[in-house]
Amino acid sequence: MESIRTLLNPNPTIPTARSVALDILGNVLRRRRPLDDAIDETPGIVHLTARDRAFARLLAGTSLRRLGQIDMLISHCLETPLPPRAAPIHDMLRLGITQLLFLRTPAHAAVATTVDLAEMRGFISHKGLVNAVLRRLSHDGAAMIEQQDAAWLNTPRWLWESWTASYGEANARAIAEAHLHEAPLDITTRADRTGWVERLSATLLPTGTLRRSSGGTIANLPGYNEGAWWIQDAAAAIPATLFGKVAGKPVIDLCAAPGGKTAQLAAAGAKVTAVDRSPRRLERVHTNMLRLGLKADTVAADAITWRPDAPAWGVLLDAPCTATGAIRRHPDVAHLKTPDDVTRLAVVQERLLHSAIEAVEPGGLIVYCTCSLEAAEGPDQIEKLLASGAPVKRVPIKPEELGGLRELITPQGDLRTLPSHLAVYDGIDGFFASRLIRDPI
Repeated sequence: MESIRTLLNPNPTIPTARSVALDILGNVLRRRRPLDDAIDETPGIVHLTARDRAFARLLAGTSLRRLGQIDMLISHCLETPLPPRAAPIHDMLRLGITQLLFLRTPAHAAVATTVDLAEMRGFISHKGLVNAVLRRLSHDGAAMIEQQDAAWLNTPRWLWESWTASYGEANARAIAEAHLHEAPLDITTRADRTGWVERLSATLLPTGTLRRSSGGTIANLPGYNEGAWWIQDAAAAIPATLFGKVAGKPVIDLCAAPGGKTAQLAAAGAKVTAVDRSPRRLERVHTNMLRLGLKADTVAADAITWRPDAPAWGVLLDAPCTATGAIRRHPDVAHLKTPDDVTRLAVVQERLLHSAIEAVEPGGLIVYCTCSLEAAEGPDQIEKLLASGAPVKRVPIKPEELGGLRELITPQGDLRTLPSHLAVYDGIDGFFASRLIRDPI
């Protein structure tokens, strides 16, 4: 009888979705590469079909999303921890368990393909261990995960404590539970929003974003090739709308890549200058704008030191941050970021805020935002700026600007979305935004 490996991969020299997922997981957890970069940098990915690429990403992403639970199961099944040199075996077990317990892969396929993967990677002596652990969990694993506190196990302690301090224990748990699920597909349209709701079989959120269930090939959806819309989380789509009417007005988008906010501003008629320090990421902005048929000037420069020839009417600053509000979409963040990253990036954000003030004209607007849940990267930055005597004042956000969603507005008048918000619509990324006006001369 043919083995599962032969059935799924007749030529062992050709990468499979599972072998690529193994490399991706190792790149994230040991080389500490962001998931998207790890996928792009894994050579075998180019040999996979679109369907297998999607499965490799789902497999690696789900393993990262459920890593705390998975590692507890592995520890329960092993009398002694695996040595560092057997780290790939640890990752193989993670992928096998992900298939068994979270992706509902048939047990025989999940076990056999993982055992064969161990052999192909030269860990022949570990085949028995892999087989024993996965077969045990194929029988007992479902009952074991029912007893686990998934939200607690899959959240690093420092994040749990940070969210508890900022939002309370109940909200911290709700945030962590929201991160257990893959984010849906959010879409921003150039025009005819209601028409695209029907054509894309989407739901219209109160904030104006269109939402579909994730899955499928994005480029095959109606309107993609025509540039009628782009992918953008519902929370990320809010800050650009806080300027109000921008038609004909010069607006600078600092730290612009990948360009969703640049596209929003350009579609609304603004004269946009998109600034980003990475020429490679800025090229992505340019490519996206070409597909969408929109125009923006692009500048490759460090936004901390760059200044426009003339101050702009508006400046949008989507500052670099730890992205702890986007763990639903980027499950690697929970395993790559540390409190030191919050401290380091808060310094960068402070400097960028002062640059934004110098780039805007008197009476002009600044919108500062981050996709972080950490206070140091959001409200603390604004309070510190206002207390410093900087020539700006807060312009409170009104519920009608957010589709009547009062719960997204802080007592100070800033935007604060949590992944547990809009639960009836399947959640939203965590975002902070504050609108400021520069003092007139």
